[in-house]
Amino acid sequence: MRHLARSIVFGFIAALLAVVPVTMAQDNDTIVIDFYWASAVEGNLPEIFAGYAETFEAQNPGVEINVVYTGSYTQTRDTILAEGDSPLVDVAIMLATDLYTFIDDSYIIPLDSFIEEIEDSEAWYDDFFPAFWLNSLDAEGRVWSVPFQRSTPIMFYNADLLAEEGIDVPTNNEELIAAAQALTTDERDGLQVPVAGTFPIWLFQSFASGYGAPLTSGDPTQVTFSGEATVQAVEFLTRLGMPVEEGGFGVGPMGGSAWGETPAAFLAGQAAMIYHTTGSLTNILENADFEVGVSFLPSGPAGEDGTGYAAPTGGGNLYMFDDGSKTEAELQAAWDWIMFLSSPEIQSDWGAATGYIAARSSAWEIAPLLSLTEEFPQYAVARDQLQFADEEFTAYRSVEIQNIINFELSNIISGSVPLSEAADVLANTQMQIDALLAETEQ
Repeated sequence: MRHLARSIVFGFIAALLAVVPVTMAQDNDTIVIDFYWASAVEGNLPEIFAGYAETFEAQNPGVEINVVYTGSYTQTRDTILAEGDSPLVDVAIMLATDLYTFIDDSYIIPLDSFIEEIEDSEAWYDDFFPAFWLNSLDAEGRVWSVPFQRSTPIMFYNADLLAEEGIDVPTNNEELIAAAQALTTDERDGLQVPVAGTFPIWLFQSFASGYGAPLTSGDPTQVTFSGEATVQAVEFLTRLGMPVEEGGFGVGPMGGSAWGETPAAFLAGQAAMIYHTTGSLTNILENADFEVGVSFLPSGPAGEDGTGYAAPTGGGNLYMFDDGSKTEAELQAAWDWIMFLSSPEIQSDWGAATGYIAARSSAWEIAPLLSLTEEFPQYAVARDQLQFADEEFTAYRSVEIQNIINFELSNIISGSVPLSEAADVLANTQMQIDALLAETEQ
């Protein structure tokens, strides 16, 4: 399937040569755009970005895209921050949640003046899914980044196993546990949720929202990490890996699974269901020797409709940098690269090639994504789940607060802190967070 998709993709990309306006370099000097990209998924992304750069350069004589893989999102953020007062980067894919960190500590620039120059800019803006703009705007409504490499976590399940056991796809967390326990054997986990390691916060947000207590809700001065609903979410997530004799559900590894190892465990038959990013979809579909099912995250208790769906958005946006030294031509070339990557044609290609959610509605109406979703409906699941999605964690002092939350979540989920003490730990953590936010407001 992947090889067929890529042949369609590259043929379609070639057709873009007549689509995007050409930016001419002034005085025949080559403008070099240093483009940093980060990712948290497997796949042949370097080849894909190299193809995009080649196509863009053919459209834009005199402009060169220097594609630089800068590692994980965290490594990319740290690399850019380390460049300090003389940033080398021009455009970067960074976490959407890094917005306030980079407003405060780097040279990202607002994009409103460029957007205003787009013909029918309102239609351009409205073509992006509203959920993806939530992490692109500041409190005053200024646009600081453009959605590109966006995602939500979704649930992957071995449809063959569920069919053999006569199990329906779970729609709330009670059904989730029942299915996971029925699918658990000595050799196989019923469910793996990759919260072991350094960033459990992203997947935890699906449970927090499912219980009605999202960590953030549009106000960067407010973070919720205590209260009864949050405690319930933490307890549920922790009990997934606890042995039954200790009051747990016994359906996965204690402390959760590791992020990078979870898709491999699923493909190897060591996990019947997993939570992971939709950005892993193409890799999993290509390599599975069983029928892969994909569903919304059943992370919360049943509501009035019987479902408990909830998910955060995730992934990276396109940011633009200027320390005040760049020429108008250089800035325009950087913006043209952002417009190219976020165009419906590239978004359709990118979604088909990776499984990330094409951020624009129109991208789903053209090849290759249109034909791919007809053949493989799994690609549309994360898009449709956006109706249940909340913004991803975002706040002032974001990095510090996330580090605190990740540390305390890891302690509880791993069993280092007894569940009986979870409420007190969350309350104390909330006081630390509130103190940091209070400093920001002063």
